[in-house]
Amino acid sequence: MARDNISDILVFLAVARERSFTRAAAKLGMTQSALSHIVRALESRMGVRLLTRTTRSVSPTEAGERLLQNVAPRLQEIDAEIAAISELGDKPSGLIRITSTDHVIDNFLWPRLAPVLPQYPDIQVEISSDYRMIDIAAERYDIGVRWGDQVDKDMIAVRLTPDIKTMIVGSPSYFAHRPVPTSVQDLMKHNCVQLRLASKGGVYAWELLQEGRPIEARLRGQFTFNSVYQMRNAALSGSGLAYLTEDVVGDHVREGRLVSVMEDWCPSFPGLHAYYPSRRHSSRALGLVIDAIRYKG
Repeated sequence: MARDNISDILVFLAVARERSFTRAAAKLGMTQSALSHIVRALESRMGVRLLTRTTRSVSPTEAGERLLQNVAPRLQEIDAEIAAISELGDKPSGLIRITSTDHVIDNFLWPRLAPVLPQYPDIQVEISSDYRMIDIAAERYDIGVRWGDQVDKDMIAVRLTPDIKTMIVGSPSYFAHRPVPTSVQDLMKHNCVQLRLASKGGVYAWELLQEGRPIEARLRGQFTFNSVYQMRNAALSGSGLAYLTEDVVGDHVREGRLVSVMEDWCPSFPGLHAYYPSRRHSSRALGLVIDAIRYKG
């Protein structure tokens, strides 16, 4: 395949992943008209339509989906091989793309990366905040972060934190005129702050323990967010009860701004893990980033 075809396929992949010429253009630093021209020229050369375009959306056709699923991983392997070859030089270099959530970035990733990266000016790190369950290989990320039990078996996983306790919390002002809950039935009567799941669109069911047995409690509340920061702020303001991990609210509990309830009902989650595809060659840059963020306790 000609070199022009490869570069044009990379443009198509960006549009197909973003499902938008506008977002792909912003990501690639090109104009929408240029992207549209490139994709149409590629379709003309291949003799098949790759994208279905409407006034509201862009989506891959069957041929486009096949190109996305089968060619993108091969191009990623080529990128990995080129990165591995470039790493034979004296200085580690290259772009490392990481996807995680806002709280994990602020409290674990950035504090560990910030002191290390100035020593390696040729390494670039791009960190994206996203609550979706992302296929990092398909979306060209080098590292993802999830709870340990959510990491796919074919990934290499590195622990970032010990197991983390969950907590049900509310402010003293919230409990000033409400009874402290002691069961799921009691929680049904409270204003429970909810988390909207980015991947599935549903509302997260609180994962609790009833006499040591895991249960899912589907509760109701006036407020629903898609970030733990807003959930914590709602609890701090006295607006309701929130179900969060200790790393998010522990300091507020210890300092009296929040009250922890139903502690016997709250399990521990199996630690945050950084994970990445098991490639034949991993770059020195990736190794340095992984070593910087790994749990050393």
